[in-house]
Amino acid sequence: MLARLCAVAACLGLLSVIGGSASSAHEVRPAYLELREEAPGLFDVLLKTPMRGDLRLALRVSFSGEAEPLSPVVSRRTDGAMVQTWRVRAKDGLSGQSVRLVGLESTVSDALLRVSFADGRSFAHRLTPAAPQATIAAAQSGIGVARTYLSLGIEHILLGFDHLLFVLGLILVTDSTRRLLWAITAFTAAHSITLSAAALGVVHVPPKPVEAVIALSIVFVAVEIIRARGGRPGLAAQAPWLVAFAFGLLHGFGFAGALSEIGMPAGHIPVALLLFNLGVEAGQLLFVGAVLALAVLLRRLGGPLPHWTQFVPPYLIGSVAMFWVIQRVAQF
Repeated sequence: MLARLCAVAACLGLLSVIGGSASSAHEVRPAYLELREEAPGLFDVLLKTPMRGDLRLALRVSFSGEAEPLSPVVSRRTDGAMVQTWRVRAKDGLSGQSVRLVGLESTVSDALLRVSFADGRSFAHRLTPAAPQATIAAAQSGIGVARTYLSLGIEHILLGFDHLLFVLGLILVTDSTRRLLWAITAFTAAHSITLSAAALGVVHVPPKPVEAVIALSIVFVAVEIIRARGGRPGLAAQAPWLVAFAFGLLHGFGFAGALSEIGMPAGHIPVALLLFNLGVEAGQLLFVGAVLALAVLLRRLGGPLPHWTQFVPPYLIGSVAMFWVIQRVAQF
């Protein structure tokens, strides 16, 4: 048991360092580029770049072919991002042209390129620092959309440090693998429900309060871990699946907020939604598997530790989460 706690503490230490970096470095958040054809060869361009304070990613759009600007770039600041819009005329259309996000190669962020044609065709592609350029196909299959949104879902959960800390809390508060599987299943089912409902516009919840309460949910689980370690098990220790389901509904709205920022391609909405959700689940399972594998390894290699060390992980979880609560409430 001590070895398992030691493993979780090691994982938490790593996540805390990364999470602290993420709180001050906006470049890990995705950018978004949309090209929407309003008339043959006439495209409205929208470039959304993440911001942290007054700083934003220095990105610009470059076309391989002739694309004449027809309007000046209009910039407006939204919640945590800079949105720039303008209009271009592509004499020969954009099919077959390459689009590049200049500057993306100097960041650690990805970007989603989405092209909507006037005849209903669409194209979506994930741009990365290693491959900041894509050739726009005349049409895109559902397989291409599935691949793009699956990778976006995996990336979102693995960079969603608050969601990962909540899952880490579930691992710590459960006392058996069977109960952990039930808790993870309940969490998955719950956030799948609210993710789908919010992404399809059935419900709408303001994002800032949601993010603050998500951080509070982590604080709650941290307190429950401490109570259980002290011999006073609470609701999370006695019925972890119930707590996981209740807070999973809340976390689903957080996932939906990320999906709404990048949008879903017309004609492929069910595929995009399903694969983004599956990507989130795949990333979540990768994280759980890594934590449990490290616990097994350290159980074999580790020696006895003082009794107080079992309280280190929940206090670290609670401290990081409380910092997020204060930070997010201050942004209201």
